[in-house]
This record gives sequence, structure tokens and C-alpha cells, in this order.
Amino acid sequence: MKRRIVFLDRASLVADMRRPGFDHDWVDYEQTLPAQVVDRIRGADIVVSNKVKLSGEILTQAPTVRMIAVAATGTDIIDLGYCREHGIVVSNIRGYAVHTVPEHAFMLILALRRNLLGWREDLRAGLWQQADQFCLFTRPINDLYGSSLGLIGYGSLGQGMEKLAEAFGMRVLVAEHKGAQNVREGYTAFDQVLREADVLSLHTPLTAETRHMIGAREFGLMKPSAILINTARGNLVDEAALVEALQAQRIAGAGFDVLSVEPPRAGNPLLALNLPNFILTPHVAWSGREAMQTLADQLLDNIEAFVAGRPSNVV
Repeated sequence: MKRRIVFLDRASLVADMRRPGFDHDWVDYEQTLPAQVVDRIRGADIVVSNKVKLSGEILTQAPTVRMIAVAATGTDIIDLGYCREHGIVVSNIRGYAVHTVPEHAFMLILALRRNLLGWREDLRAGLWQQADQFCLFTRPINDLYGSSLGLIGYGSLGQGMEKLAEAFGMRVLVAEHKGAQNVREGYTAFDQVLREADVLSLHTPLTAETRHMIGAREFGLMKPSAILINTARGNLVDEAALVEALQAQRIAGAGFDVLSVEPPRAGNPLLALNLPNFILTPHVAWSGREAMQTLADQLLDNIEAFVAGRPSNVV
């Protein structure tokens, strides 16, 4: 049986992709607009998507689809309930970003804790050139050693963060689920983590329960000297509340790699922030070249496992 495989957003993955070892037709689309999805997946057995949304309404118009291979870890683009009800296997990618995302997060952490952008501003303004001594003390610098890292989310990425934090001599606090009645061994109550962390880093999926899990209330619990790092999903944080917290100096800084809508064609309040204590990168923490190749290899492994009757990484 020849399988038809459609990759809806091939341009989202910069990697070499081998072809599966079974009879197939493979179609790549560099990008796919919402209005194009149904026509492109009709007749397909397997659909590959990184960020193209596949709702139940769309999938019901493509009854031949038996597998969705998500070219990412997050599955919030997929109507999982519909897939389970209709026997569509959904497989995602796991563990590929265990080095690249923590490295990116720590780049943001170091830049903010040591005031990298602020120092660049002062140099451009000529303050060092006009100084009376060999160095400047216009900005605070805080070491990571001895500080506390709060982790919200303790999967492979959270554990990768923990390893780097321990190498820097940081104390690590792993947050229990928000609102949980009981705290598991090895975890710390959610609100306590917010109160104690010098750096708070998010590594949890976006669900109905985690949407806007960090908002005005949570910023009020954090130390004024704390920074927030988000390399997970934009909607984990109330962006308007973040802008207010930064402008009111309720927290010391933030480093984000994600926004609530991507790409932000209609603008976003975080894009307008021109502050030395806020860093925004364009959802690239996951995209180290080595990590993307690992992702591509695992993506093909998932597809081949499904066709062999042994689905892997099923969500």
C-alpha cells in the first residue's frame, strides 16, 4: 500500500530529511495558509505539521488522514479530542531540544542578570569614555552563583535547565502545579517558588489550565529583583500584565522567545517595549542546527513506526 505524506510547513525545519523506507508519495509545502489546509491534506494518509493548525473541522473534511506527525513537542495546534475519537494517531517529538532550549534560556538569564543590554546602551552614550576611573558602576550586576532558579515545568527541558543551573551553583526549586492541594516530594508549592526565585523559567505546555498562569497576581508575588524567562508558549503569560510589571519595576526583567500570536503581524505590546531589561527573540530557542537534525530524524522514526504498526511518541 502506497502512503501519501504531506508536510504542510517544510520551511519551518532546516535539516536534512531522509525519506521513509516504505512505498510512499511525499509532498512538501514550504508554507500553508489556513485556507489551503483542507485541499492539501485531502487524500493524505499522514500529515506532517510544525505550526499549521489542524482542527476537528478541518480533519473531518480529510477522512483519509490516519496519522499526524507533529514536527515539534507542543501539540496545542492539534484537536487531540477529535483525533482520539476518530482513531487518528498523533505523534510528537521528544527530547530533541534538551540542550538547545536551556542554552538559549541561560543566554537570556545571563544577559539580564549581568545587564548586558544596559551596558551596551551606556557605551553607546559615551559614559565609559567620560568616566573618571577604569570601570563604570551605572548598572547592577548579579551573579548566578548562590541565586535561586524556579522551574515551572519539569520535563526534559526543565531537567536540562536544572543541570545548567547546578553547574552555575544555583539553587533549583521545581514548582508544583498551580493550585495543587498537595505538594509532591521534590517539588515546592507554586506560590512559594514565585516568592523565592531570583529567576523564574517556564517550560510547561500550553493548555486551558496553564493559559495566563503568570499574570498580575503572580508578578505581585515575585521579588522586585527577579527576572522571568519564557521559552515555552506566549500565552502562558498575560502579556499586558508583563508590560505593566516591567514598567512599574515590579520585577527586574524578562527574557522571552515566544509571543501569544506568531508571527505578530498585528503587533504585540512586547514588541513596543524599548527597555534594557527586556529581551525578545523570535521563537528560535529550539532551532539549534544540531537539535533540528535530531528532530528531523525522530520525525521520520515516528512515521516509520506508525506504518510498521508500532506507533511511537503517541500523545
